[in-house]
Amino acid sequence: MNSYRDIITNGLWKQNPGMIQLLGLCPLLAISNNVVNAMGLGLATALVMAFSNAGVSSVRNLVSHETRIPIFILIIAALVTIIDMAMNAFVHPLYLVLGIFVPLIVTNCIVLARTEAFAAKNPVLPSLLDGFMMGLGVTLVLVTLGAVREIIGKGTLLSGIDLAFGPVAKNWVIHVIPNYPGFLLAILPPGAFFGLGMIIALRNWWDQREQRKAVFMPVTATTA
Repeated sequence: MNSYRDIITNGLWKQNPGMIQLLGLCPLLAISNNVVNAMGLGLATALVMAFSNAGVSSVRNLVSHETRIPIFILIIAALVTIIDMAMNAFVHPLYLVLGIFVPLIVTNCIVLARTEAFAAKNPVLPSLLDGFMMGLGVTLVLVTLGAVREIIGKGTLLSGIDLAFGPVAKNWVIHVIPNYPGFLLAILPPGAFFGLGMIIALRNWWDQREQRKAVFMPVTATTA
């Protein structure tokens, strides 16, 4: 149970690919202009990472060291194709918005890095959990960044949710700041860099705060 807890903690916080490893920045910065786009690409990435980790782990003892990378990429490409076709079939408008970034999950260094670093050395169940948690960590960063940029840029949340759930979902859009004129910079690429920088800074501040508390608490207890 401790090892599974460590896998969850590493994926969501300690080794979060978006905030710590800084992998896959191209889709992270390009698609995070609103919550819906960020959630769509994030969940697609999480599913690919989970099942690619499980697939690589299941064949790790059957693959030679020399051929492992092409085989790992083939497994990832097959899973991305399935996700790509499923999104095209069931959420076609959102699929059109995400565009080339769904097929490009194949080349996302986060996916291959986890298959090589974890799945190729561990059993199937921990590998499946590791892939999903790493993907979920990326999704949380994407959604947080998308929410910040959407609120500052448009004053709304869930803009474009009808792309995933149809015209009936247009009423689900939350107008956080009514009659907001908008701030274009927030939804342009520079806004993505500023937003991600703030998220990383807040995460580092929180870690330093917890480390200071861990240092001073034993000293206080001893003095008492």
